[in-house]
Amino acid sequence: MATKRMLIDATHPEETRVVVLNGNHLENFDVEVESRRQLKGNIYLAKVVRVEPSLQAAFVDFGGNRHGFLSFNEIHPDYYRIPVADREVLLAEQEAAEKADEAAKSADEDEDTPPGVETVGGDDSEEVEARRPPPSRRDYKIQEVTKRRQILLVQVVKEERGNKGAALTTYVSLAGRYCVLMPNTARGGGISRKIPTGADRKRLRTLLGDLGISKGMAVIVRTAGAKRTKAEIKRDYEYLVRLWDSVRELTLKSTAPTLVHEEANLIKRSIRDLYSSDIEEIIVDGEEGYRTAKDFIKLLIPSHAKRVKHYDSNGVSLIQHFQVESQLDAMHNPRVQLDAGGYIVIDPTEALVAIDVNSGRATRARNIEETALKTNLEAAAEIARQVRLRDLSGLIVIDFIDMEVARNNAQVERRLKESMRDDRARIQLGRISPFGLLELSRQRLRPSLVETSSQPCPHCAGTGVQRSTESTALHVLRALEEEATRRRSSQITVHVPTAVAIYILNQKRVAVADIERRGNFTILVAADDSLIPPDYRIEQVTARRGRADAKSAAPTAARPAAEPQAAGEEGEGKRRRRRRPRRRKRGEEEQESAAEAVAPDEPAEPAAKAQEAGGPPDEVRTEATPEKRRRLCPGPRRRGPGHRV
Repeated sequence: MATKRMLIDATHPEETRVVVLNGNHLENFDVEVESRRQLKGNIYLAKVVRVEPSLQAAFVDFGGNRHGFLSFNEIHPDYYRIPVADREVLLAEQEAAEKADEAAKSADEDEDTPPGVETVGGDDSEEVEARRPPPSRRDYKIQEVTKRRQILLVQVVKEERGNKGAALTTYVSLAGRYCVLMPNTARGGGISRKIPTGADRKRLRTLLGDLGISKGMAVIVRTAGAKRTKAEIKRDYEYLVRLWDSVRELTLKSTAPTLVHEEANLIKRSIRDLYSSDIEEIIVDGEEGYRTAKDFIKLLIPSHAKRVKHYDSNGVSLIQHFQVESQLDAMHNPRVQLDAGGYIVIDPTEALVAIDVNSGRATRARNIEETALKTNLEAAAEIARQVRLRDLSGLIVIDFIDMEVARNNAQVERRLKESMRDDRARIQLGRISPFGLLELSRQRLRPSLVETSSQPCPHCAGTGVQRSTESTALHVLRALEEEATRRRSSQITVHVPTAVAIYILNQKRVAVADIERRGNFTILVAADDSLIPPDYRIEQVTARRGRADAKSAAPTAARPAAEPQAAGEEGEGKRRRRRRPRRRKRGEEEQESAAEAVAPDEPAEPAAKAQEAGGPPDEVRTEATPEKRRRLCPGPRRRGPGHRV
C-alpha cells in the first residue's frame, strides 16, 4: 500500500505550500501567500459606518481594505437597541422556539434539495451556518435596532473579492480538531452529518450532554471525533472555551476597529483539517514552520508528535525531492491529459467554470460507446480531483462525451459522486442531460489557484483573446471618421500597433484618402508597439486656426477659401472694401516695412495664394513680436464722427 504523507514547504516567508501525497499521486494542495492572507474566520471588533434600509444590511468598518457587509439576519439579538421589556419578550420567544425545535438538535436529516440534485462533501465547520437559529418573528427593521457608530464583534465568513467587501456575521464560531464551538448560539449543536453510524451518533450525543456546556453555547462534534474518546473530545472543548475567554478579554481592552482573533495560519489549519490517522508522516521544510507544526500537534494530538519530521534539504527542496513540482505546475495549464489518451479542458470565469471532455487519442475500445464510457469515467475522477486542487467554485458545467445508453450515464454520475465525497466543500450534483451536460455547484472555501497565483493579462485584459488586426483597423478607421466630422485639426497622427499600421497603409489606403478628402485634413499613420489592439492614440499635429489650443505648423498660414456671401452680407462687404483703401493710406509705408522685416524672401506668395482662394490679398496674417506691434500701433487712433464700423 502506498505511503501517505503531508509535505509542508515553509522555506520562503512569502509563500507557504502544503501537499498531501498518496505515494506519488497528488491528492490535496493548499497555498497561502503572505500578501493575500486569509481573512475568513478572523474575529474583529468593528464599528457600523452606514445602515442601508433598502438592503436591510449594514456596512461595517473592521479594518479591512473595504467595509464589510453585515446582513440583518446575521445580527445577534443581543446587539438590538430595543427597550428592556421588548428584549425579555424576544428572549422568551427564542426559548419557546428552542423547546419546540429540540428534536432538530441531532440534525440527522439533510437540507431539502431540489429533485434530481444530490448534496455531497462538505466540511464540518461549514455546517455552522445551517444550524443557526432562524430570525425573530417580530417585525423589526435594521434601522430600528442598529445605529451608526455601534460597536459589534464580527467574524468574516466570506473573503473580499474584487470590488466586493467581506461578508460578516455576529454569530461567532471557533473550530477545533474534534469540535466546533458556537459561543453565542443557544441552540444548533449536535453531531456532524458526515457521521452515518447510528451507534456513534448516540454515543457522541450522550458525551455532549456530559460535557457541561454553558448556557448560551452550542457544540458540534466534527467527523474527526467520530471514534475519539470522551477525554479527547473534552480536552478539545476546554481548549476552545479558553480560546473564547481570551477573545472576550481582549475585546474589552480594544478599541474598534481592531483584530481580536486571527484564524490559524496555513500550517495549523492543514494539521487541524487535513491530517488524519492514515497519514504516516508530516515532513516540514523550514525551521520556523517545523517548530509551528510540532508545537501545534503536541497541543492537539500529543501521541502523534513523533510523526512530524524536519526535512534536511541537502541542496534539493522538499517538493522537488518527492517529484511533485511538475504536478503543481500542471495545475496552471487549462488542458489536463488523461492516461487513456483523452483530455479535459478547464475554462474558469468569475462565477462559472466550463469543463469539456474530449476522447483525444483514446482509440483502444471496441466501439464509440465504449470509448465514450471509458473516457467519461476517467474524466469524472480527474475532474473531481482538479476541482479540489484548483478550488474551483460556483456553477460548474461539464460537457461529457455523448452516450446513448442510459445506464452508462448513471455509471458516470456515480463515479463523479464517489470521487467528490471527500471534498471539504459542499457540492450539489445534478444529472447528465440528453445533451451530455452535467451541472454542479460547489461552495467557495477560499480564493482559487488562478486568483492566488496570477493577475490579469495586460494584453488581453484577462479575456484570453486579442482583437484581430482587421477588426482593429476598422475600429481605428471609424475613429478617424468621427474625428473628420469634428473638423478640429488640419493634420493629425494616429498611433497604432505595427501590424495594424501596415494593414491600414496597404489595404485601406483608399478609405484613408476618402476620410482625408471629406474632413479636409491630413492623416499620418505611426507605429507604436506599446499599444495593445484595439487601442490607438490620436494626436493633433496642426489644429485649425481660431482654437486656443492650436499648434501652428508654420509662422504664416493662409485662411481657407471663403464661402460665397449671402445677400444680406453684401452691404457689409462693400463697406469693408471702402474702408481698406483709407487704412492703407494711413500706414502704408510702415506696413510695407513690417512685412519686409517678417518675410523678406517671399513677400508676395501668401497674397497670391489668398487671391486664388477667393480672398483679398490684405487678409494675410503675420506673426509679430510685441516690439513690432508697438511700432506698428504706437497709440490709440481717434475715429472720426463719420466713420462707419
